[in-house]
Amino acid sequence: MADNRIARGIVLVPCLLLGGAFLATAAWGQGAAAENRTLAITIGAGLLLAGWLSQISSGDDKPDTTTQDKADRTP
Repeated sequence: MADNRIARGIVLVPCLLLGGAFLATAAWGQGAAAENRTLAITIGAGLLLAGWLSQISSGDDKPDTTTQDKADRTP
């Protein structure tokens, strides 16, 4: 299956935004949010990790190369 950079970007952006929001809640949470600080850190770190892991390529990436057919060559 071909690697799709657009799909990886679609996964990356929400993961980073939501992960950052959870980490910000953990950092500046007051009242009821302060009681769930550990949960917010865990979810935020998990989302950031998932976003970064989605960017890891499968290792099959080879640049698209085109080759000329032998019949198309002109002397």
